Parts: sequence; structure tokens; C-alpha cells
Amino acid sequence: MRGVSIFGATGSIGQNTIDLIKRAPDEYDVVALTGASNIAQLAADARTLNAQIAITADEAKLPALRAALDGSGIEAAAGAVAIEEAAHRPADWIMSAIVGAAGLAPGMAALTQGKTLALANKESLVCAGELLLQTARSHGAEILPVDSEHSAVFQALVGEPMEAVERIIITASGGAFRDWPIGDLAGATLDQASSHPNWDMGQRITIDSASMFNKAMEVIETREFFGVDPDMIEVLIHPQSMIHALVGFNDGALMAHVGPADMRHAIGYALHHPARRTLPVERLDLAAIGTFEFRAPDDIRWPALRIAREVMARGGLAGAVFNAAKETALDGFIAGHLKFTQMSDVVASTLEHMDASGGHIDATMTLDNVLHTDHLARQAAWQAIKTCQG
Repeated sequence: MRGVSIFGATGSIGQNTIDLIKRAPDEYDVVALTGASNIAQLAADARTLNAQIAITADEAKLPALRAALDGSGIEAAAGAVAIEEAAHRPADWIMSAIVGAAGLAPGMAALTQGKTLALANKESLVCAGELLLQTARSHGAEILPVDSEHSAVFQALVGEPMEAVERIIITASGGAFRDWPIGDLAGATLDQASSHPNWDMGQRITIDSASMFNKAMEVIETREFFGVDPDMIEVLIHPQSMIHALVGFNDGALMAHVGPADMRHAIGYALHHPARRTLPVERLDLAAIGTFEFRAPDDIRWPALRIAREVMARGGLAGAVFNAAKETALDGFIAGHLKFTQMSDVVASTLEHMDASGGHIDATMTLDNVLHTDHLARQAAWQAIKTCQG
């Protein structure tokens, strides 16, 4: 049996991972499950999978978790330290699906085991890609991408030399506002931004899709994971969300990865890698689909893409600043402190402030420096939010 842990078990990626594991329970020994506020789901999954330990990120919810697990023999714990300690528990395959910068430290800890990290946490590569990849190399660990776009690129590259690659195209649905008049975006409501036309995801990632900050993160992630020049990375709006990425080669060929809008494909590929296993996903009827649409992204509608390229050009810890500012701006929008279009203003302002405030972006990339820069950038972003409020 393979030992598996799922960090971020109650989110959409975690739940889809659990769905696959429950279909072959005799193949897996579940070590750790972590979640945040959904204690009922966390406890139910821990019981179903007979996990060794369940951890909530919210220390105030530990009594509720203990009560929900009473009599099961499953350990209960809470807090960031407990989550990081769980990442050190031996496991053959670890899903990193905690949302935000909070997923970085557990992912780093998991890599020290020298096993396989299935990476769905974009922020790890955006904030500290160099550090994450070096840690994997040092410990002989493998990182497998779980974002649908990067899994698609990874699969398209199987058997292909990187020196033959000319371009990598990652696709984007365009989110909730892809067809809105640009002048209407400032008035977009939280409910409108929280409704995705193609995917069933959590609120934060759905809003990030509408603003294209998720795609901006994925552009940076592509550069870090595959080691390509930023100029080789392109973004293409593809409303059907069925072509997840394309790789262009030096002979003019384009290799496209086509599949249903179902995260179990990318998760299953990482779970069973290097084998391909039967997955419970839709089989596409291309004749019924008929047409795939494509369009170029508009930097006026989606300034996040432009900012991402500025971050890659700046280098250093600019990615950590970008992510912290993006997360803080999203908090501001959800709380009603910002208009939808002001999120990008906050991110750009924070990057400018941190670049001018002396040494933070150019600091050596260590976990402590990344986390310290993240903290300072969040403070700067809240100041930028206050400025937007007037």
C-alpha cells in the first residue's frame, strides 16, 4: 500500500483527490488530512479513509475536531506547526493543495522525505520556486504538477527534449467577465465574480479566475517549473476549457492536451504517474462539441497578466510580494473595501513600494526571507487598500 497525505483535504482539489482514493481504498494508507474550517467534512473523510491524523488550521476548532473524531482512534491536532509536523510524517505521495502562501512551509517539509509532492499550490512556485526546486533536488524528491495547465504541459513534454521547445501556451477560460464591457468591470459585485462559467471551484480561486490573477500566477509558475524564458510563455483565452495547454516545438508542431474540465484528470495523472489509469471523467465527443474558440487576452481587461511579466523581469522575491499583495487585495474585495478593478492597482502599488523600500525583493531566497517578505508585503498592501478607499 502507498502512504498518502492530503494537505488541503476539504477544498475542491482535496475532495477530488479523496474521490479517487476512495475508489481504490485497498491501494492507499492515508497518513494525514488537513483542512481549515469545515470540521465536519474533515472528520468524516478522516473516518472514511482511516487516516492516522487530521489537522485543522484553525486552533480554535480543535475541540470540535476532537469531538468529531471521538472513539475513532484518529489523532486530532491544530495550527500551522501541527500541519508542518504532519508533512514530516513518512508518506509516499503528498498532495499540496492548501490555498495561499500557507502551503509553502508544509510543501517544503514534505520534500525533505525524498518522495513525491503533487503540487496544486501555485503560491509555492510563485513565491519560492528556486528554493522549492532546489529542496526537491537535494532530497531526491519528485514534484508533479496538478494545476490542469501545468499537468497538460508536463504530459505534452513526455519524451520530448526541452531544447526543441519554442513556446508554451497555457489557456484560460476568461472567467466570469470575459465578455463584459470593460467599462462595467468596476461595478462587478462579489456574487458576480464568484460564479465561474466552466469550473466548480472555491470562491477565492473563482474570483482569481475572473481577474486572471490565477493565470498570472500560472505564467510565473510555468517559468519556474519548466525553466523556460518568460518570452516563450503565452496565454490564450479558450472559453470551452477543454484544451488545457499547448507546447510548440522547433519544427512548427503544436502538441495540445485536450480533456474535460475535470480536475480529477490532472490529479489522477499525478497520483498514478508514470502509469495511466482509468479515471471516472467524461469522454469528450468532439463532433458534438463542434468548435473550439480562441482569442488573445486583453491587458486592459486583465492587467494581472502584465504585472506578472513585470514580476518575472524583476526576479528575486518579487513573486512573494506579488502573491502576498494579490491575496490581500482579494481579501479587500471580498470584504467590500475595494472595487473589482482596484485589486490590480493594489498589487502594482505594493510591488512598487516594496521595490523602493530597500532590499526586500533582492534578499537571499530562504524560507525565512520569503515569509518575512510575505508579511511586509501584506502590510504594504493593506496600506494601498486604505489609499484606494480615500
